[in-house]
Amino acid sequence: MKYFNKGNIQKQLFSIYIVAGLVPVGIMGTILLISTFSMFMGYNRDLLESYGQRVSTTLFEITTQAFNISEKFAYSDAMWKTLSDNYENEDEEKDAIDDIDIIESFDYEYTAIESVEIYSDNPYINDYKEFYSATNEITSTEWYQKAITQKAAFWRGIKRTDENGTTYWNICLIRQIPLVDSDYHAVLVMRLSDNYLRTRLREQQYIVGISINEENVSFSTDNNYYDLDIDELMPMNYSDDHFTYQGTVKVDGQSAMLNCNTLEPYRSDSVIYITTMDFNSITRFIQILVFMILMLLVALVVPYMILRFFSRYFASRVMTLRSSMHKVSSGEYDIPPSLNGEDEISEAFSDLVITAHEIKQKNAQMYEAELDKKELLSKQSEMELKMLTSQINPHFLYNTLETIRMKAVTAGDREVAGAIKTLGKMLRFVLDKGNAEEVSLESSINHVENYLSIQKMRFGEKINYEINIDESINPRIVTTQPLIIQPLVENAIQHGLREKEGKGMIRVDITKVQIGEDNKALKIMVSDNGEGMSPEVLEELKESIKTPSDDGRSIGLANVYNRIKIKHGEPYGMQIESVEGAGTVIILYVPCTNPT
Repeated sequence: MKYFNKGNIQKQLFSIYIVAGLVPVGIMGTILLISTFSMFMGYNRDLLESYGQRVSTTLFEITTQAFNISEKFAYSDAMWKTLSDNYENEDEEKDAIDDIDIIESFDYEYTAIESVEIYSDNPYINDYKEFYSATNEITSTEWYQKAITQKAAFWRGIKRTDENGTTYWNICLIRQIPLVDSDYHAVLVMRLSDNYLRTRLREQQYIVGISINEENVSFSTDNNYYDLDIDELMPMNYSDDHFTYQGTVKVDGQSAMLNCNTLEPYRSDSVIYITTMDFNSITRFIQILVFMILMLLVALVVPYMILRFFSRYFASRVMTLRSSMHKVSSGEYDIPPSLNGEDEISEAFSDLVITAHEIKQKNAQMYEAELDKKELLSKQSEMELKMLTSQINPHFLYNTLETIRMKAVTAGDREVAGAIKTLGKMLRFVLDKGNAEEVSLESSINHVENYLSIQKMRFGEKINYEINIDESINPRIVTTQPLIIQPLVENAIQHGLREKEGKGMIRVDITKVQIGEDNKALKIMVSDNGEGMSPEVLEELKESIKTPSDDGRSIGLANVYNRIKIKHGEPYGMQIESVEGAGTVIILYVPCTNPT
């Protein structure tokens, strides 16, 4: 306060503005800009990474299908015979090629394949249909030499030039066609269609570039990036088969967010590098940043201009009052009859003739009133804060998820928006029904389906499921305890299917059964075809659910088991059956609240 009391009123007002306005707003604005930058970049980085993984999944599907088709070519008896025979004339060769059924059918099986080329050093094989003579130009290539020396298939980016001088790139599957008891060699080259890949992988916001091993880019959704050396974009580590990279790069003077991940094609020693770039997010963020800075400047400059005008006006009136008081104190009563304004200064000017004692008394009264007012306002603010705090409840989380989902919809990512919506439904169920005594079977099943749909999005074909409810059961009327089915499904995924190779299946079957003479029950059976358990582990699990611990496996099952036992008692409960390598079945018996 001593510092603020120094100087004239105008300087004091500006000092208060700097301390109470400029500094806090500047700090909060800086924090807001930094947090916005971090949140925006993190969000878009996650979207870019997610899209890179989707591209990887799609490309794995395409390359795997192409490999499977190549198997038909490589291990066809008719193909071996045609490539190994010596023909008396060209017509005989063409007839033999025409008799190979696989030649006519492959392009109907998979449209991702643009062409199939079979190169042979058999001097009796001429260029006809998909068969080509292996010229010196072909046999001298690195890929041909590698193909005839190894049996495993591999991938290469191969460019070719048509008769018009236009250069084309293709991602190609290359492999040897093993000719048994033959002195000749044959190499299969299967070219993937650029147009098909562009249709499957194109995304308006992102640019995708694909390169193989240490080669340059051999496919891109933007023609400008063909034959680009990706070493120019990021520091590559080709010795790491699972190389990943995320960062911001400059391409042709324009900033872009970049994500790189790797893919090892099915039964191949090649490594495919998938590079995805986003040029739009940084531009959008710069626009948002400029807008926020402008708003921050407006928030600082406008109050400054208002304060500057007011301080001059206020200071001039104070100087008039001071001059008049000086005259009065000096015994000079010839002062202006009035002072502009209708506030305390003008009133003080009007009351200047009153004695010093009365002025001090009034000032003391005003000071006490101001203190009382501040104390009252402080108590009122505290009460309002408590009232507002009491209104905050867990449903804030649900509303926040809905806001994030709408942002995902706006960004064009329907898959993420759908996942958030499903997660919101799960959260709404837990908030609204988690503490209820009973909920409808229908709402419990909907909760399980939402959970399974999110898990299927995470694990793809590894997670499949079926839910069957007996026709004699009305799921809208029949009720159960909340959250007793979903933990069993979660257990099946975590400990049954997660480490399983291949397609996993979870079944939920709900039927009505008779327990004893007087009790009707719902039989809820959750089964999986996962890893299963040995008899020893199964017995340990059955014991552990009766006395739950924090081992992470039995705590969810123990919760369900004990809730059923506490509420319903015998003869209701849980049964667990498992066969190692075949899967696990968990059965719940709970009262049927709607016997018919």
